[in-house]
Amino acid sequence: MRDRKSALRVFTYYPINDWLRYFSKLVSPENGEDVYTFRREGIDVRYSFGYTVDPNDHNENRPLTVRLVDIEFSQAMPISRLPTLIPEFRPSTDPTSPTFRSNLWVLLFKGPPSPDARFIVREKGKEQLDWSLCYQLFSLQGLPDRLTTDALIDRVEISTQSLALVTQRQRHTHEPIVNPYSDQLDRQLAPAKPRVKTIPVPQYAE
Repeated sequence: MRDRKSALRVFTYYPINDWLRYFSKLVSPENGEDVYTFRREGIDVRYSFGYTVDPNDHNENRPLTVRLVDIEFSQAMPISRLPTLIPEFRPSTDPTSPTFRSNLWVLLFKGPPSPDARFIVREKGKEQLDWSLCYQLFSLQGLPDRLTTDALIDRVEISTQSLALVTQRQRHTHEPIVNPYSDQLDRQLAPAKPRVKTIPVPQYAE
C-alpha cells in the first residue's frame, strides 16, 4: 500500500500487514492506494489503484470504488508496445476517436459517456457534464512535435474525462490530434512522394 502526500507524486509505502493493522485507520481511502508489480517482456510494470467512497455510507467496511489506475514502467516504452504490456489498456483504433496532446502527454477517449462515471469524478460541477473512459499517456522527457508510435511513454493513467470540459475549457492546453492507434496516423506520417519536375521544352518560331 502507499499513500499520496500531496497533489505531487510523493508517496509513502507500507507493508500490507502494517497497513491493515494500523495505518489504514489514519489515512482516508481517497489517499490510500493498492500497489502491485508485474514483470512482462523483461519490463517491470507497477500498478496502483486509487479509490473513492460513497460519502453517504458511514459503515466501517463501506465498499471502495476504483477511480484511478496508475501504471508505471521501469523504463520508458514506445506507444506501440503499451497494449502488450498492459492487457487492460485497449485504446480505440477509430481515427475519429477524440484524442488530444500537450508536450508531455497524450489523452485518448474511448466509448460513449456513462452517467455512472460521475460517481468517481471529483471535478466541481460534474453533474452538468458527461464523462467517458479515458487513457492518459505521460512522457517525462517530452513528446516530439511530430507524434509517432515510437514516442516514449513512462506512465499511463486509466480514469474518466469529459470531452466537453476538454474542448470548451481546456482547448488552449489540449491540442486535437489523430488517434495514434489508428491506421490514419501511418498514412499521415508516410513521406510525401517528391514531385517530378519536368524540363521545360523551348518553343521555336516556325
